[in-house]
Amino acid sequence: MQWLKILTPFLLGASLAGTMPTVSAQTRGDDVLLEMQKAFRQKDKQKLATLLPAARGHALEPWAAYWELKARLEEATQPEVDAFLQRYAGSYQEDRLRNDWLLLLGQRRDWERFMDMHAKFRMRDDKEVQCYALTVDQLRGKAASDAPELVLRNWYAQRELDDGCANAAAELYANDKLKAADIWRKARLAAEANRLRAVRKAVEIVAPDAVPGLREALDSPTKYLTGRATARGKMKQEFIVLSLTRLAMSDTTQAARLLDSKWGVQLSAEERNWLWGLIGKQAAISLSPDALGYFANVSRDADLNDDMLGWRARAAMRAGQWKQVARSIDAMSDAGRTDPTWVYWRGRAYLANRPGDEDRANAKRLFESIAGPSTFYAQLAQEELGGKVTPQPAPQPSTPEEIAAARTNPALNRGLYAILMGLRSEGVREWNYATNLHTPGGMNDRELLAAADMACKQEVWDRCINTSERTKSFIDATQRFPMPFRTSVVDHSKGIGLDPAYVYGLIRQESRFIMDARSHVGASGLMQVMPATARWTARKIGMTDFTPDQIYDRETNITIGTAYLKLALDDFDDSMALAAAAYNAGPGRPRNWRNGPVIDAAIWAENVPFSETRTYVKNVIANTVNYAAILTGQPQSTKARLGTVGPRPASEPEPNKDLP
Repeated sequence: MQWLKILTPFLLGASLAGTMPTVSAQTRGDDVLLEMQKAFRQKDKQKLATLLPAARGHALEPWAAYWELKARLEEATQPEVDAFLQRYAGSYQEDRLRNDWLLLLGQRRDWERFMDMHAKFRMRDDKEVQCYALTVDQLRGKAASDAPELVLRNWYAQRELDDGCANAAAELYANDKLKAADIWRKARLAAEANRLRAVRKAVEIVAPDAVPGLREALDSPTKYLTGRATARGKMKQEFIVLSLTRLAMSDTTQAARLLDSKWGVQLSAEERNWLWGLIGKQAAISLSPDALGYFANVSRDADLNDDMLGWRARAAMRAGQWKQVARSIDAMSDAGRTDPTWVYWRGRAYLANRPGDEDRANAKRLFESIAGPSTFYAQLAQEELGGKVTPQPAPQPSTPEEIAAARTNPALNRGLYAILMGLRSEGVREWNYATNLHTPGGMNDRELLAAADMACKQEVWDRCINTSERTKSFIDATQRFPMPFRTSVVDHSKGIGLDPAYVYGLIRQESRFIMDARSHVGASGLMQVMPATARWTARKIGMTDFTPDQIYDRETNITIGTAYLKLALDDFDDSMALAAAAYNAGPGRPRNWRNGPVIDAAIWAENVPFSETRTYVKNVIANTVNYAAILTGQPQSTKARLGTVGPRPASEPEPNKDLP
């Protein structure tokens, strides 16, 4: 319990009575808090009420009180809510409960209380609450000119059915502030995401009388599309679009055939373009050579969204069609074009096909806007400009005053306390609130540096890294790229011929050095090893006494994780990008994904079909380059580590088929 002794003196809000509890009393209170978290997750309101008195005076009392009130919030009164907000004023729990109460007030259409409460809301990060606030502005005749755009942006981003943004969209539509096409587009996006309740809600807004016929179009798209001859009228056309959208998600070829042979002539140009964009996107995700052919049917790029345009750019990269890459990126929204991914690839497009001086100047301008040492595309842009990743100079250390401010910040202390006693989810949220949301714009760089240092010293590596990553004016490499367990990692890696920088790069992405990390699919420990993979690898390396519980032992986890990574690397011709993909998604998928042309591994990585794996591969490579710079003290090339990716040469032996 050494961490408790370190943190307790700085938990200024620990005892609301004004006295600091003893360590033993605090420890007993920890057990109560853990029981209350369990009761909250089980929605046991009675147990929460029974345990709450025992949590009074504990450092994490605000969490105990929050769970108890949140569990019965629908029956709570305004005075009870006000009393909670006053008692825990300035805390994460105060603003979190205010967020919860705002959602209820919005659902109840209690707009007067909503606006009074909303004026004091600090986080402002809940899209549904934002939409309720925009609804009130509309009802009061005070809606800003950009309100429709804000509502649509939030509504389109919501995957699940929500009341706030759907209600705001309905209100704006009723007042001619949104067009029917805006509402139908939400229905299409929801159909694409297989969120059928959200589809129904959108259709209720724009064509309520048509809702009864919606189920057939969505549930049995092939039957619906082949059983009808015409699509007369806007509503029927949109139903055909929704049905083709559903079909395209499961059978791209059939959707393309029906659109081309039957329905295309009966739809508007915008509807056809949307569908061809969706079909092209699905084909590109499947790495199909037909993708660009489908995209070629699009007559107006403005009818496609950034996601479709991004997949057209990816397919064009694979095919070496750089004019199409440029055209796709140029057609994106401002937000899309300024994303570092597309800034980098637009620069590469300028340099393709015999660039002139103007092309080179444009490429240089784009690369300079994102170049840096930390992230994948920042590194590649820096290398395009002739630089490499080098060890970063350390910033000025935190001053005693800056350290003291961090160590006496109640929210930071509660966050660390919660994490260290086992309430990781709650602790992370409170920590993030303290660094990002408590004040407008979040902490400044010097405050972030001191907060990150506080987390590093407690070996809460994920908060150390994530907090340090937010500094803009300097980089503290020791915080962003820490190397816990250095002897173990380096010795295990070198002992089997692995680059320690690659292992560190993978661990940083997998677990952020959290020893007890466990993923939603059951991967465990520092290197996030799946149970079946651990058993297979243990047998492969002759670890005859391995038992599943050993995966949480640091040395065993590193031994098995590095051994598996080396086997994957051997299986994929020493390609770090392919092996990282195999580590994340299993080896079977990257074996298929590598088929096709021999291409720059950066292009290959950007075309990985799974968003999670695509991000994972790029982050592992970027991490590896930074760790290599730190470990060697020498400039590092990201491109050299990437190389190229292509099919396995026929002359090579078959891959290790039983690699899990």
